[in-house]
Amino acid sequence: MNGHVKILPSPTSSSAGHSASPDTHRGWLLKWTNYLKGYQRRWFVLSNGLLSYYRTQAEMAHTCRGTISLATVHIEVGDTCHLVLTSGGRNYHLKASSEVESQRWVSALQQAKANAIQMMHQSDDSGDEVTVAQPDRALTSGALKTLISKLDDLSTCNDLIGKHGAALQRSLSELEDLRCPSDGNDKLKTVNERATLFRITSNAMINACRDFVDLAEAHSRRWQRALQYEREQRHHLEETIEQLAKQHNSLERAWRDTPSTHPPGSERSGEVDTSDENEDVEFFDAMEDSPAFVTVPASNHAQHGHSGGGVNQSMTSTMANDWGQEDSDTSGSYALQQQRGRRSRIPDKPNYSLNLWSIMKNCIGKELSKIPMPVNFNEPLSMLQRLTEDLEYSELLDRAAGCVCTLEQMCLVAAFSVSSYSTTVHRIGKPFNPLLGETYELDRLEESGYRSICEQVSHHPPAAAHHVMSQRGWTLWQEITIDSKFRGKYISIMPLGHIHLLFHSSGNHYVWSKVTSTVHNIIVGKLWIDHSGDIEIVNRRTKDTCHLKFSPYSYFSRDVPRKVTGVVADSDGLAHYILSGSWDDKMESAKIVESSRGCVGSEVKQKTVYQTLPPKLLWKKYPLPENAENMHYFSSLALTLNEPEEGMAPTDSRLRPDQRLMEAGLWDEANVHKQRLEERQRLERKRREAQTNIALEEGRQVEMYQPLWFEKKLDSETRESSYVYRGGYWEAKEKQDWSQCPSIF
Repeated sequence: MNGHVKILPSPTSSSAGHSASPDTHRGWLLKWTNYLKGYQRRWFVLSNGLLSYYRTQAEMAHTCRGTISLATVHIEVGDTCHLVLTSGGRNYHLKASSEVESQRWVSALQQAKANAIQMMHQSDDSGDEVTVAQPDRALTSGALKTLISKLDDLSTCNDLIGKHGAALQRSLSELEDLRCPSDGNDKLKTVNERATLFRITSNAMINACRDFVDLAEAHSRRWQRALQYEREQRHHLEETIEQLAKQHNSLERAWRDTPSTHPPGSERSGEVDTSDENEDVEFFDAMEDSPAFVTVPASNHAQHGHSGGGVNQSMTSTMANDWGQEDSDTSGSYALQQQRGRRSRIPDKPNYSLNLWSIMKNCIGKELSKIPMPVNFNEPLSMLQRLTEDLEYSELLDRAAGCVCTLEQMCLVAAFSVSSYSTTVHRIGKPFNPLLGETYELDRLEESGYRSICEQVSHHPPAAAHHVMSQRGWTLWQEITIDSKFRGKYISIMPLGHIHLLFHSSGNHYVWSKVTSTVHNIIVGKLWIDHSGDIEIVNRRTKDTCHLKFSPYSYFSRDVPRKVTGVVADSDGLAHYILSGSWDDKMESAKIVESSRGCVGSEVKQKTVYQTLPPKLLWKKYPLPENAENMHYFSSLALTLNEPEEGMAPTDSRLRPDQRLMEAGLWDEANVHKQRLEERQRLERKRREAQTNIALEEGRQVEMYQPLWFEKKLDSETRESSYVYRGGYWEAKEKQDWSQCPSIF
């Protein structure tokens, strides 16, 4: 490693290289980067206990490549002008151009380290940032006790001054009323004594005030420095994060704009030395993120002469043509909806500009549902309505209910589970958090044959229960708890809970859960959403399974964006169908006719090779309505979800005032109502918590909140409790008896 270092002339002997301050030093050093590039020439600047390095002197104005804090660094001197700095478990290998230059750097680094350590332990008057940033709690507690003691002294002096002042006033009054000269000497003596006491007490009061003011000023200066330091650090951190985000965004744009003309595996040698961030690259083994199988079209011989390694050929004969082709037209419900005369547009979204980062920067690490947000970042739908929007492609379940083969049925159920994400591709608005007890109904018996009811059953954590009954042979129910975190540059939304689907005729009971959703570019750039993770669908009756993989979006991947792949297997683990597509466009299924183990390319790990029949379309996304970009990118179903209905419950999301005002474009008024509703809900929660505490203190049974239309039941298979529909909503609607409903709006 040392043999490749060439001796470079050092400019540090010039006046530009050295500063009058012993804690400031700058100059060229060779820094070890990686085994491909070896040592690289970098411009180092030592100042204020920090060693920073840049590619060139010109970069000092805008781009720092790294910073090393000397307060905790270990300095080791090696041979041939070699220095090793160890900080935070990382080693920095540096080389100077000569022994003299190396000694200069060692002396400067050691002096800067000593100064940095000394500054960490300085007294309050030193103005050291590290000490100010992390004040000693014991010292702060002692200062508060001293101030309290001085306040007690002031209070005592105040009482004494009042007492002695009143006595002096009485003595002066008696002296004025004195008529007999013989008593004058005694009275005058008493007045002098009381005046002396008053003067002593006043002096004590003045001294106590002076001590209190001096002590308060001393600690005030210290606390002001602490506050100023924290402000500067916060401002610096915000600028750094914003700069990093802008650099990241420019890199993303540059990658998109660069045509990928070079063949896979070739090196772009012309770009090696010009990349911005390649000097400290660490190399890792490639992660096994690709599917564990490969599909190839089956030959005529494979289609007719082989059984597919145990796959039952009778499956092919039972596969009706209308399962994959005729029924692949998923526009039936869409056409019925248009015939029904439901609305097809809403008022255009106003063009209000608001900096999301200005609101979110104080909320890093918090749960998203606890962050107060203006409606500017919402869409005029509640989370209950977004759950109901999963039924956009309910005709997939209608088709699945008519399937004789359970594996074919599994394919359609898998396509349905993927289709629920298709409406989110452009939807970066946050749905309204439902109020506790808020409901949402969707009656589509006429168009689609189902009725849906949702209720918010918990506020913290936010949880919603959903139940759908279809006249076309299926029932769906779910309880979803949203766990969301803001991570600085992106927001992660993790739905917890399971979705259950029961087909009436066969008794097939399918269970699955949702994947993680991520909203990117919170700080700068265009917001975009992605879904990633795995979905495991299980048929509890037959034990058939389907494993779906949502691949995270990557600028550097050659795969189709938003790719989804899956395998449908029977209870013995034997694969029968391959699913492929994308969650924003379509899903296809291909029947497996033969499988084998093989080695693909130069990979060491063997993958299963499936020979399949030509794929058949399971589901394709509906086109967005005209002018959708100005209507929050709502789908045709989403445009109707907030349309008023007759006879709905008073707790229905359609009646929420802030949501309706936002849809109408009155965002300022919507923000006022949103704040009012949230404050009312906070007060209600505090009232329930107070009642719970009183009940616990008195030893009484705590009355927990009970949803109106759902109740908790134990799952006989998983032994987990979840909310299921208890019934009664549609009967209450028919009678128009909403006396049980709370007033929440």
